[in-house]
Amino acid sequence: MKTILLAVVLTIIAISTAGAQVTGTYTSTDSKKCRTIRATASGAGSYVGECAGVGGFKARVIEGDLRQTIDIVTPAGKRFELNFWSFYPGFSAVGEKIEWRSKGGVPFAIIVRYNVADPEDSQKSTSYLMVAKIGKAGACVTDVVEPSTGQNARARELGDTAGARGCKAVNE
Repeated sequence: MKTILLAVVLTIIAISTAGAQVTGTYTSTDSKKCRTIRATASGAGSYVGECAGVGGFKARVIEGDLRQTIDIVTPAGKRFELNFWSFYPGFSAVGEKIEWRSKGGVPFAIIVRYNVADPEDSQKSTSYLMVAKIGKAGACVTDVVEPSTGQNARARELGDTAGARGCKAVNE
């Protein structure tokens, strides 16, 4: 009897999750809206702040030597580095918001704008969209969407299917 009841409950959960629509929820990376963990003003300065996420996940914004990246923190407190700065070594800054792609209230991907300064003219920058798959067991960048018409829509398409792809190698 317990086995049958468990099977029915699991089937209902699977059906409700399978039928759930993908949603996008935005959270802020603004240091005024995030909890400062560490900040120093010496040299180029450094900052670590923990920002609200979705479904118990959080985003940790890390800055050092005028470069930024994001780590994902799971509901259990595990931290996974996304290492944006390894893709583009120039001075960089994450955008002011993160789009969390979720299904049934459970986030499975994020999209973050990543502005990278031109190494020859720091007044110019290129704005990429970094797509990462996330979960309780890990997180990694799967795609980098270069500036183009339809950049946001393309990033959402890639985010919605990020779980089907492996992690992106830095030199791809």
